[in-house]
Amino acid sequence: MARLKTQNLPDLSALLTPKNPLMLAVERAVLRGQDWAYASAPIAEQIAARLAGVITLDLLKAGQRLLEKDISEVLHVSRAPVREALRILERDRLIEFQARRGAIVTEPDESELRDIFRVRSVLYLTMLEQVSNESPDELEALLSERLPRLAKAADESPDAYAVESFLLNFAAVDLCRNRLLVDILQSISLRTLRYLRLSMVAQPQTIRLSLKRWRALHKAIVSRDNETLLALAAQRLDEARDAAVQAVTPAPTAKRSTRSKSNASLASQD
Repeated sequence: MARLKTQNLPDLSALLTPKNPLMLAVERAVLRGQDWAYASAPIAEQIAARLAGVITLDLLKAGQRLLEKDISEVLHVSRAPVREALRILERDRLIEFQARRGAIVTEPDESELRDIFRVRSVLYLTMLEQVSNESPDELEALLSERLPRLAKAADESPDAYAVESFLLNFAAVDLCRNRLLVDILQSISLRTLRYLRLSMVAQPQTIRLSLKRWRALHKAIVSRDNETLLALAAQRLDEARDAAVQAVTPAPTAKRSTRSKSNASLASQD
């Protein structure tokens, strides 16, 4: 007898789709940029990286359940590494474990999302101040190398820009000598990337604004104006937060539509 399907389960065939650059970037973040090749990473980390990629692409939706048995069947692996992979995703808060439901793809509300970005902003500015003081030449070289790629990606697609901006941030964070700070920021970046990508898809105009901010940051780095650098970075982070929050906040159109129909109905009765 076939097993009855539990409600709100995702289509896990997405795990078998070819990897795109965004998924590869997410996988690198899950593996924390370690030097080993993906294929030589422990199987649990490979599974975690794959799941993180499809979550970031919104192929696995917020609120959906992830069952060990289903994942192991699709990927043709035992349940033990899948269980460990889910714990890795819990570490990065891409999923959470709920009583009687198991592993659930996280779905932060507006308040929680603002809290996530607030923590990210404080840590990112701390990192940037340290790097700009200790490794300004490396930071300048990084921006000089990556800005042309960022501009090219802005002309291609939201996903292309999401990849390049994520990799740029990832590389900038990696210049920091405080490895605990690096690890925390990389984890938070995985949580914010999926929402920043959604905001870029829904509001393409945010891409040009982001690119403008990165160019201004580069000028501040070149002139070694750390005060302006941190102020611009704070502004960019606030704008990214607002765009992400807007992307996950339902528009009140349904209520307005209902009120409009009610008013029209009343008018027809007059």
